Amino acid sequence: MKAVEEHAEGLGPFTTRLTWSLVDGRTAVWESRLARKRGRLAVRAQDGAESRPRRADSVSAHRLLLLNAVAAGAFLVGGALFAAGAAFAQSGGGAGTSAWIYFAGGLFFNTGGYASVLQAVNAPRRDSGSDALTARRWRWWSYEPARIDWLSTVLLFAGTIVFGVNLLSSLLQGLSTQQVNRFIWAPDMIGCTLFLISGHLALVEVCHGRPTVRAHDLGWWIVVVNQLGSALFMASALAAFTRPATGSEVNVDIANWGTLTGALCFSVAGAMQFFERP
Repeated sequence: MKAVEEHAEGLGPFTTRLTWSLVDGRTAVWESRLARKRGRLAVRAQDGAESRPRRADSVSAHRLLLLNAVAAGAFLVGGALFAAGAAFAQSGGGAGTSAWIYFAGGLFFNTGGYASVLQAVNAPRRDSGSDALTARRWRWWSYEPARIDWLSTVLLFAGTIVFGVNLLSSLLQGLSTQQVNRFIWAPDMIGCTLFLISGHLALVEVCHGRPTVRAHDLGWWIVVVNQLGSALFMASALAAFTRPATGSEVNVDIANWGTLTGALCFSVAGAMQFFERP
C-alpha cells in the first residue's frame, strides 16, 4: 500500500513522530518511543478516530518484551541497592560496606543501560510504504546518532559505565584528597551530566519537541521520574566534593540523601517501566 508522508515532528535534527496518509484515506502515525517500547504504530480512520493499532511481528514484540523486563528489573534492583548503600552510609555504617553495596547496584545499572540500548537498536522500524512496522535482524550494537532514542540510551549507558569507574575507585584505600576528587568525584560528575542529557533527550522524544506536561502518558512519567533522580544524583555529586583544605566533603548529609532519593526515583521508574511494554 503506497503512502505519502505528510508531517514530521521533533526537535532539531531528531524526528520523534511521523504522520502520513494512506491511499484509502486513513492516516498512519509512527512515534519513536511508542514503536521502541510497545512495538506499536497508530492508524486513524478518515474521521480521525483511532482504529486498531498496528503491532510489531511476534519476534520483534518478544524481543522488546524481554529487553524491557531486563531493563526495568535492573533499574529497580540497582536503584534499591543504591538507596540501601546511601541509607547505610547515613546511619553511620562503614564506608567500605557502603562502597560494595553501591558497586553491586552499579552492575545492575550497567545491565539496565545496555538493555535500553539493545531495545533502541532492535526496535521495529516503520515501513514508509504502508501502515506496518517491519522487523530487524538482531544486533548487539549499531551507530545511529541521528536517532534520538539511540543517542539517549547510549548516553545513559555511557553514564552507567562512568559511574562504574567512580564506584570501582571508591573501593580503593589510602587515596589522597586530590586522588579522591580525580578518581571518584570527577567520574561521578561526568556520569550525572550524561544522565541529565540522556533524560532531556528522552523528554524531547516523548513530548515530540519542547518538553511539556503529558500527565496521561506513562512514558512521560517514567522519563520525568528518572530525570528527577538524575537531578538528585547531581546534587549529591556536588555535595560530595572533598575540600582540599579540610579533607572533608562539602555536605555529607546532602550527598547521602541526594543519592538515596535519586536512587529511589530510578527504582520507582523501573517498576513503572514493567507496564510500558508490547
